[in-house]
Amino acid sequence: MKNRITAAVALAAAVTGMLATPVMAAKPKLTGEAKLAQMLEGRQPGKPVNCLPLGSAQESRIIDKTAIVYRFGNTLYVNRPTNADALDDDDIMVTKTSQSSLCRLDTVQLHDRTSHFYSGFVGLQDFVPYKKVATR
Repeated sequence: MKNRITAAVALAAAVTGMLATPVMAAKPKLTGEAKLAQMLEGRQPGKPVNCLPLGSAQESRIIDKTAIVYRFGNTLYVNRPTNADALDDDDIMVTKTSQSSLCRLDTVQLHDRTSHFYSGFVGLQDFVPYKKVATR
């Protein structure tokens, strides 16, 4: 009987200890600036340009509350739009322009990916190219 009580107490202590063990902290979510810095690591900024040709971009990506990044080959073009706080990496970008280029002062509408409702807009600024730095 004494062995059963000892075993029950030991089991209770083990279970309580497991429950009291703090859950490992989740990996902290990076800020938009930190995500952008990771993307641009090993790249050097070039001279800003006013426009990019529409349809030539291989990828466009929203960086939360920070920037929109367009990829053309090995070059990343970073646009830090007005009202960047409206940027949400889960939104869909809808770009309207009457030209064959995406230019400074064009606007990008943002739509919620789930509901497809309009969620805001941003005004584009200059596009800063970032190219990989040649290593020897």
